[in-house]
Amino acid sequence: MRELLDTDAAEIAAEFVRQRIHAGSPAMGMVMTLVIVVDEDRAADAMAAAQRASHEHPARVLGVILGSARGRAHVHAQVGVGAGWTGETALIRLSGPVVHHPESVVLPLLLPDSPVAAWWPADHPPDPAGDPLGALAQRRITDAAFVTRGKTKAILAQCTAYAPGNTDLAWTRLTPWRALLAAALDQHPAKVTGAGVTAERVSPSADLLSAWLSDRLKVSVARRSSKGPGITEVVLETADGPVRITRTDGKLATFASPGQPDRPVALKRRDLPDLLAEELRRLDEDDVYARTAKRLVALERKKQGARR
Repeated sequence: MRELLDTDAAEIAAEFVRQRIHAGSPAMGMVMTLVIVVDEDRAADAMAAAQRASHEHPARVLGVILGSARGRAHVHAQVGVGAGWTGETALIRLSGPVVHHPESVVLPLLLPDSPVAAWWPADHPPDPAGDPLGALAQRRITDAAFVTRGKTKAILAQCTAYAPGNTDLAWTRLTPWRALLAAALDQHPAKVTGAGVTAERVSPSADLLSAWLSDRLKVSVARRSSKGPGITEVVLETADGPVRITRTDGKLATFASPGQPDRPVALKRRDLPDLLAEELRRLDEDDVYARTAKRLVALERKKQGARR
């Protein structure tokens, strides 16, 4: 990677071209631009996750570190092509007044005529769609599980600010759970009269799963706490008895249903590159997540109303 000090978007773009030509690949089959908004401490891990995800989605990856807004404006960048990446990458550090206008640096670097995704690995703006960088993207990915402030209300805040194209990796983590629960009801098609979700006390995924079950099944869902890791049990109550999925180690679950022997089911907690790759497979609106977000907000308002 080449380091550019006190640079600008034009020089970064020119460096991409120089490195492609030097590598003997003047044209690369990149399908999108991924903008990662991250702090200095998490930048290395976020870029490593994006590198693994880029094997499935060749992309121009722009890591953006927003530093202090004090002092003179500086734009420093590390630019590379190849070296384990399937596309191009730039890690851009901004400081000074340009921190308030990061889109002025990022916009000229977006691949033309291709989709843009923005990802905040930890702390994210209150309204991702209204954020200067989020507004550039068709897909905006947050992760309520890794915010450093207001973690207990982070997923509720994201659902309240939902806009088409928003998603959260707390939702992505539920894909295996939702698939397994749907299969369980296909195998035991009895009417569900109630449900329960047990997980760590602060678990955005468990909150979303509770809202999803409530929306899809039109039943009351009890939210219970455990020591984790993550979600440890989901129970669907039926007239024949409970359908129960229990996972205490984060790897292997036990599936129990009325009249059937218990059986083990693989339900491993997935790592960050897999979650990111899944979200990048679809860049249109996730209608199911939209309904779940709306339901979560409605349930919270109902709960607050009951307390008054």
